[in-house]
Amino acid sequence: IQAVNWSPWHHRLHRTLLRNPALLPDQSRLLLAISGGQDSMALMTLLISLRRLHGWTLLIWHGDHNWHCASDRIACELRDWCLDIGLPWHSDRADPNSVATEATARQWRYEQLGRHAHNQGCDVVTAHTASDRAETQLLQLARGTDLAGLGSLRAIRLLDSNDPEGAQLRRPLLSFTRSETAQICSELQVPVWIDPSNSSTRPARNRIRHDVLPILEELYPGCSERMANFAERISHMQDTQTEITDLALEHLTTHNCLDRQKWKRLAVSTREQLLARWLRREGGLVIQAKHLNKIGYLAHAKTGITIQLADGWAIKVETNTILLDQENRQPNNTKAFQDKNIETATSTLNTSSKKV
Repeated sequence: IQAVNWSPWHHRLHRTLLRNPALLPDQSRLLLAISGGQDSMALMTLLISLRRLHGWTLLIWHGDHNWHCASDRIACELRDWCLDIGLPWHSDRADPNSVATEATARQWRYEQLGRHAHNQGCDVVTAHTASDRAETQLLQLARGTDLAGLGSLRAIRLLDSNDPEGAQLRRPLLSFTRSETAQICSELQVPVWIDPSNSSTRPARNRIRHDVLPILEELYPGCSERMANFAERISHMQDTQTEITDLALEHLTTHNCLDRQKWKRLAVSTREQLLARWLRREGGLVIQAKHLNKIGYLAHAKTGITIQLADGWAIKVETNTILLDQENRQPNNTKAFQDKNIETATSTLNTSSKKV
């Protein structure tokens, strides 16, 4: 595989990296998350051939969910193949009971990747494609989302949002589709290990992949790429919105106080956006949209109202300001407690605000 001739696929990814060198910086240590499927094998093949131009150090991680009887065989064969071509190998095997859902499996993978990335001093690289991005966008739309959800699967993000100095998660194949990664593996004669669990239509994502997207592609060829490009534009729009919101907050806040009089003169949707950003920035608090709408009534609420939030934080309404304060954390100061308390505390705000 190291002697593969330069192909149009190599040229395409190389051009992408030249246009965006921050995507996979030169001289980086990169931990590749490799399942053995066509996307990850295509990723590994291209990066192996490009590493001499960029000076990368490549390491491999494989996560075995232990979901089927062939998983151990796939892990062993993939390990032998990687070691034969000189790639350092790391792997973990899950207790199938602890990764019974898509969400818990994803959480397990990223926890293991984070641990290995920290130990090896690496950033993490995954093989997400434009097809994955289109699937995610459809799922988010169906479940209900905001700009962050529509612009998900960013090319670069923190692996752990709670660790700003930690590893980055990098996705260099977002301009490639799943059909193109299949072509790469076929044309470059790259082995692929098929995970039988991917053919199940029980997980929502798999149903989107096998039943919904093929119909959309038949009706509107190339729609997956267009949806992925739209997600990219949305992510840029969200970045711009965040920067503008931060500039606005500079004129509305002092330390941990929000100027209530200036804030309440804004449109409701603007108040909610500023409030969401302020709470996230100052306290790391994430409030559901339906609760932001209720808290928005604080602009006209009576002085003295207090709403307890998660992790000991509380919002206190004063005459001219809204104060965000962190008190002693109690055992019940959880996200669920926060949501329930907002519901209770704001139940009369709508009515009382009309009297103010």
